[in-house]
Amino acid sequence: MSSLAAARIFTRRFHVSARRSALSRFNMPAMSPTMSEGGIASWKKKEGESFTTGDVLLEIETDKATIDVEAQDEGILAKIIAQDGAKNVQVGAAIAIVAEEGDDLSGAADMAVKAATESFEAEKAPEPSKPAEPSPPKPEQSQPQPQADTKIDLPISDRIFASPIAKKIALERGIPLAQIKGSGPSGRIIRTDVENYKPAPAATTSATTPLSQPPSAQLPDYVDTPVSNMRRVIGSRLTQSKQDLPHYYLTVKINMDKVMKLREVFNTTLIEKDKTAKLSVNDFIVKAVACALADVPEANSAWLGEVIRTYKKADISVAVATPSGLITPILKDAGSKGLATISAETKALAKKARDGKLQPVEYQGGTFTISNLGMFGIDHFTAIINQPQSCILAVGSTQPTLVPAPEEERGFKTVQVMKVTLSSDHRVVDGAVGARWMSAFKGYLENPLTFML
Repeated sequence: MSSLAAARIFTRRFHVSARRSALSRFNMPAMSPTMSEGGIASWKKKEGESFTTGDVLLEIETDKATIDVEAQDEGILAKIIAQDGAKNVQVGAAIAIVAEEGDDLSGAADMAVKAATESFEAEKAPEPSKPAEPSPPKPEQSQPQPQADTKIDLPISDRIFASPIAKKIALERGIPLAQIKGSGPSGRIIRTDVENYKPAPAATTSATTPLSQPPSAQLPDYVDTPVSNMRRVIGSRLTQSKQDLPHYYLTVKINMDKVMKLREVFNTTLIEKDKTAKLSVNDFIVKAVACALADVPEANSAWLGEVIRTYKKADISVAVATPSGLITPILKDAGSKGLATISAETKALAKKARDGKLQPVEYQGGTFTISNLGMFGIDHFTAIINQPQSCILAVGSTQPTLVPAPEEERGFKTVQVMKVTLSSDHRVVDGAVGARWMSAFKGYLENPLTFML
C-alpha cells in the first residue's frame, strides 16, 4: 500500500490499491519521501462498508497538511486498527484490514489483533545488548554487607503496556499508568489515554493537605500542549540546519520610495477593475528576488553532498505562519510571472496553507526562501536556511528614515527604508557572491521599473 501511495505523491490525491484475494493488511502509506510517521485524521468508510475506485478511504495528517487517501480498486473495509485521532503511526504499520467482496470477514478481528501486536513488538524491540562490564571486587567480610535488592519482577499478566510517548507524558504529569484503561490495540495505553485521564474525586480531604490552603494553589500554573507532527518536523529540520550549515549573514538598507509610489499607482488601476485585487510590498520583493537570482545564479543553488546543483528557474518559497507552525508554499518560476499573477498565487497558497489543504507538490522543493516579518513591525532579524537550499532572505519593516540630501534646502530628507538580511550557506555561496546578489536585489527594488523591461 505505502509504495503505491509514495509513487503517486505528486498527484492531486493519493491512490492506494486495496484489491486482495483474501483478508490483508492496509498499511500506513508514506505521503512524502521524508515522512516517517503520521496521524489518522478520520476514516471516511466504516467497518464492513464497501468502497469502489476513487472513494476516499481516510484522511491522513502529515507534518504539513491533511491529505485524502483514495481507493484505486473496489473492496471492503473489514476492520479498522488505527482509529480516528491516532497519532505518531509509523509508516508501514498496519492501520486496517481490507478484503474483497464475498470474502469471509470472520477472521478480520483476529488478524487485526495480530497485526497490532506485531507493530507493538516492533516498536518495543530492544537495542542490541552491550557486553557486560566486569563486576567490581567483592568487599571484605568484615565490612557491612549491602541490603539485598528487594526489586521483584512483575508477572507478565501484571505488566503495564503503554507507548513510549504515553509513558513520558505520564511521568511528566505524575499520572499513575496503573489507573488508566488503555484504548489501543490489546488494551495498550496510548497518548490520548494519558492526556484524557482525570483522577477520581477524593471522598475526603487528604490529611496531608492543609485545610487552609486555597484550591487555586493546587492547580498547575502552566499548560502543556502536545507537539504536533508539523512542529516536531520543524524543530528537527531547523536544528539540523543550524548545526550542519555554516551560516553567514549580509544586511543592506533599501530605499523603497519608488516601490511605494509604483505600488500606489498599480493598486489604483487594479482596484478599479477588481476591488479584491491589491499588490503588496511582498509581491515586489518576490519579483526582485527572482530577477536577482537570474543575474546571480550561484545563489539559486543547493548543496547535495557530492555536487552543487544550480537551478535555472526561481522557485520561491514564501514562509506562511499557520496555527500548527511555519510552512513554505512555493511560487513556481516566479521570474516569468507579473506582479498581479504573483500576488494572486501568493494569496491563494497562503489561504490553502492556513486551511491545511496544501498538496505536497505545492510545498516540497523550492530553490530560495523569503521570510517577511515586516508586517509585524520587526525591522531586522536573521532566518535559518531551509535545507537543501543555500539562501533565505529575512525581510524587515519599511520605516521613514532621515538621510543626507545636499540637493535639498534643509540638507536632508525623509525616505522609506527597508532592512533585509541574507542568510547563506558558505559551502555554496561565498561572501562575494552573496554581496553581488544583494547588490542586484537592492538595485531592482530601488528601480522597480526594471521589472517591466
